[in-house]
Amino acid sequence: MTSYKSVEQIVQGVASTDGAGVKLLRVLHGASMQRRLDPWLMLDYFSSDQPDDYLAGFPDHPHRGFETITIMLEGRMLHRDSRGNEGLLEAGDVQWMRAARGIVHSEMPQQTQGRLAGFQLWLNLPASHKMLEPCWRDIAAADIPRWEDSHGGYLRLIAGALPERLGELCCISETTIGPLVQTLSKPLIVHGRIAAKRQGDCDLEIPVPRGHHALIYMIDDGLVIDEQALPAGSMAVLSNDGDGLRLAGAGSFLLVSGQPIGEPIVQMGPFVMNTREAVLQAVHDYQTGRLG
Repeated sequence: MTSYKSVEQIVQGVASTDGAGVKLLRVLHGASMQRRLDPWLMLDYFSSDQPDDYLAGFPDHPHRGFETITIMLEGRMLHRDSRGNEGLLEAGDVQWMRAARGIVHSEMPQQTQGRLAGFQLWLNLPASHKMLEPCWRDIAAADIPRWEDSHGGYLRLIAGALPERLGELCCISETTIGPLVQTLSKPLIVHGRIAAKRQGDCDLEIPVPRGHHALIYMIDDGLVIDEQALPAGSMAVLSNDGDGLRLAGAGSFLLVSGQPIGEPIVQMGPFVMNTREAVLQAVHDYQTGRLG
């Protein structure tokens, strides 16, 4: 790494509901932020140990024109879709779904008590791929590369590549590739936690592909970038220059980056296309039973 990304903007998540009333923080949303963080369209974080906050789940709903990535941190969620796929997500698991030309699916909690926590990301598709056939994949926690240090910190590489050594965090091979390789925007997705350090310990430095648009979400307080303490529930939009990120302090986070697509973004609810006409066609197809 020759230079480091800085914090361009800090965005606080907005309390919201989705599905049938699931309480969550909507962190990345809106046209201006979608353009700035292209190809990322949305980032939601949900975490509650109150069943009334999540039990209603996300009943059947459509998507067209992008990919979804669900990262489960705690709890259990069942996915079913109109293509006949079904999968149970448990703590640490990840689900990737390319909605593309259209799919209808549900995500329903499989618990009546305890904490349900995780992320959902929306990742845009280029126009040339928006009308491909949908596909889907579950990734078990055991299949996600994980590094741990002696202080209780860890990194999980969901997508992208990381080098052999990151400070005290080591892996076996020279370069490790995350298991989510089907995405077109070559994303980097890293979930991790930096534990409290001892005197003399180095900061964590994570390579981020040059040219990627990148953000980092703070799950809890304590992380520091560029001498800025970042509060829990916030997203730091990272500068486009630099080829790495230096993290100090202690705390849990989700770091994502992706290669920008650079095409018009037109969204209407669960449909994301390049033109208003294409979005209205998606609405019509869903209403007439021809989507999914």
